[in-house]
Amino acid sequence: MFAPGGPSLRELAVQALSSVEHGYDLLAPKFDRTPFRTPEPVLDSVASTLERLGPFDDGLDLCCGTGAGTRVVERVCRQGATGVDFSAGMLAVARAREAARGAGPRTAWVRGDARALPFRAAFDLVVTFGALGHFLPRELPGLFGQVHAVLRPGGLFAFPVLAPPRPTSAAFWMLLGFDAVMRVRNALWRPPFVMYYRSFRLGDVQRELECAGFRVELHVLPEFGRRGDGSPRVRMVAARRLP
Repeated sequence: MFAPGGPSLRELAVQALSSVEHGYDLLAPKFDRTPFRTPEPVLDSVASTLERLGPFDDGLDLCCGTGAGTRVVERVCRQGATGVDFSAGMLAVARAREAARGAGPRTAWVRGDARALPFRAAFDLVVTFGALGHFLPRELPGLFGQVHAVLRPGGLFAFPVLAPPRPTSAAFWMLLGFDAVMRVRNALWRPPFVMYYRSFRLGDVQRELECAGFRVELHVLPEFGRRGDGSPRVRMVAARRLP
């Protein structure tokens, strides 16, 4: 499904009926051949924007998955990169692909929960790509508190956000339907699989970041153009840890 060598519908169904952690363990070998992986143009645009906001010494890719976003950290950080994820399967793929690239030991891969990170004030940059839908709105204060704790004073937390689709678009109804199906699934089946696209609202996220001790800026990613009303299609949130 999605691409040659990608997961079948049956495999996706098995994943969706698992926990988030076990589901990604199952999906890991084929994850990069699904639409869930952040596209390369988004990664490149974020990296270019971060290069203008640096310099950075040490960086962390939060919920790194198979390591696509970690290459952004490797590109913009002068010292080292770390990828953290709670799926052992995703980390195994990330390590194998780094070894295949001959990248050497510059990146550290750590298994851990984003809600209880095993670091303190160790990074100048934290990025995340496509993972925030796995956290319920009530979990965001704790998550952002963890990011604040692992950043050095003045450090940056960055991630891209897409403009929400219009109610008149097919994408709007597709996402609405997906979230509805997930809520029904989680009401009837345990363990839950948390992945909600429409619960991630930029205004709410910006307020939570400010409450956690960040100064928030929004950077337009111009490569993706603007919508009919002139608003950007894709922006990057840049949250600076206050002293």
